[in-house]
Amino acid sequence: MQVNMAEAMVLTKVLKKFGIIDLPAKGTSMYPFIIEGDICSFTVCKPTELKKGDICLFLLGNGKLVAHRYYNVKQFNKEQCLLFKGDTNLSYDEPILGDQVLGRLTRIKRGSKTKKITSLSATVWKRLILSLPFISYSLRLYLNKKEKYQLHVRV
Repeated sequence: MQVNMAEAMVLTKVLKKFGIIDLPAKGTSMYPFIIEGDICSFTVCKPTELKKGDICLFLLGNGKLVAHRYYNVKQFNKEQCLLFKGDTNLSYDEPILGDQVLGRLTRIKRGSKTKKITSLSATVWKRLILSLPFISYSLRLYLNKKEKYQLHVRV
C-alpha cells in the first residue's frame, strides 16, 4: 500500500496512542496466509523484540507500507538493518532500519473468522515457510499462472 508522509505519520501516531491498528491487506506477497481484503491487526513492538518469522508492518523509504515476514539482522554500511520477505517473494525486501518498523501482526480477520498469530495453523505455516524455501517459489509460480489466466479470461 502506497502512503504519503502525512498518512504515514497518522498511522504511526495511531499505533503509538492506541497500541494497535487494523489495516486491510492488499496484494499477494503473503498468500495464502494473508489474502487481499483480510483485516490485519498490528501492535506496537520494538525491533529488538522481533523473532524470526514474525510478520511486521514497516515503511519503506519510498513511502510504501509493507507487511512481510522478519528473517534476520544484517550489517549494511556500518548500520544494523532488518531483512524481511513476503511469503511468495523470491528475494528479500530492501534492508530497513529498526525505526521503520511500525508494528507486529497479532491477528487476521477474514470474513467472520479471526485467526491469532499464535494459533497452531499460523505456527505451522511459519515453520514451513521459513524452513522450505521452495514453497515461496511454488506459490509464486501458482500466482503468476493464476494472474495470466485471469488476464486471458478478461480479454
